[in-house]
Amino acid sequence: MISLHQTVELLRTTIEMIENTIGDLLPEDDVPAVREAMQRYAREVAFAAATVYAQAAEMRGAWDARLEALVVDSVIRGEADESVRSRASALGWTGASGSSEVAVVVGRALEGESGTANVADSVRAAAREAGADALCAMQGDRLVVVLGGTSKPVEIVQKLAAWFGPGPIVVGPVVKDLMSAVTSARAAVAGLRAAPAWPAAPRPVHADELLPERSLSGDGHARRQLATDVYGPLTMGDGVLLDTVSAYLDSGGSIEATARTMFIHANTVRYRLKRVGEITGYSPGNPRDAFTLRVALALGRLLNPEPGTHVL
Repeated sequence: MISLHQTVELLRTTIEMIENTIGDLLPEDDVPAVREAMQRYAREVAFAAATVYAQAAEMRGAWDARLEALVVDSVIRGEADESVRSRASALGWTGASGSSEVAVVVGRALEGESGTANVADSVRAAAREAGADALCAMQGDRLVVVLGGTSKPVEIVQKLAAWFGPGPIVVGPVVKDLMSAVTSARAAVAGLRAAPAWPAAPRPVHADELLPERSLSGDGHARRQLATDVYGPLTMGDGVLLDTVSAYLDSGGSIEATARTMFIHANTVRYRLKRVGEITGYSPGNPRDAFTLRVALALGRLLNPEPGTHVL
């Protein structure tokens, strides 16, 4: 059995030999007609070969698209295993080999797109240019992109935003490899669902920036994260930081009113609020951070996490 390439080369050699020897084999009057016939034959062979190659490329492209969609779907559903890593590697995604940081990005798909081929090619090319790998798939009205090989996915997504439709683009947290990508995917999907509650959110927005909205929309992981990582550290020690930030929020963000309520100096309030920002990463003086802290305090009191569960 010979390959298509070998078949084309065999035909090329045969035609060249006939063209070079036709003058010696036929009468001079018959040469022009035979040459014309050979040219038509060569053209038909060329078109036939091009058709076969095009069909093979289309079949391979369709297969790759289905395989890519399968990989992305497995990541979203939390079914990533070694077979998913192998499939991603077969697609040429270098982030599938070894330990490579991965983040999942979710946003609305562009309207009017009949398929993902052009979008996927453009996203992959833009990601490679930015120094990352990408797998993407259309799932209903949303576009899901799995980024690999970058610890700063938000910066990468800023260069891919043009290929998403209008509305929020949510970037999940960075995880260690493709096997752990379900954690990032879960946060990104929950963030996309909750994003309308924060109309002023940046585009793209990190899923952790949407923790309050995610918790209000029913995301249990966001609730536990706020209760454990924000409320939990404030309960350590004598709890003065928790009492201070609670009084500060209840007083409408007034340091003086907080000081009067707690019978302490205003500078003491400022120092404690600064410590709250250092410990939790949320500054009580920032309106957005204050909202997050208020939600975290409410969730912490409801869930009542054990003190000391957060490692500073």
